[in-house]
Amino acid sequence: MEIFRHCPECGRRFHIELVGKKLAHLDKEEVQTPPRLLLGGRYPYALVEAGVTVTLDIEEFQYAYRCKHCGHEWYEKHTEKHVEKPAMD
Repeated sequence: MEIFRHCPECGRRFHIELVGKKLAHLDKEEVQTPPRLLLGGRYPYALVEAGVTVTLDIEEFQYAYRCKHCGHEWYEKHTEKHVEKPAMD
């Protein structure tokens, strides 16, 4: 897979390839969402919806890149966050 970026060694573009991806760290975190105001309807006042607890999956990946032009290899870390919403009963 070719990546259209600059090599940090030689500065060339269009010669970068992804040679590896591995999970470096996985973290789960429970977060309470803030309460929301519900406006409108038949009543002149606002209703407050209670906050909901959601689970955040925070995955940190280590990507390995190589330049086809000069052969330089380097690693970068990227973080991805995913929200798991609770099931409604």
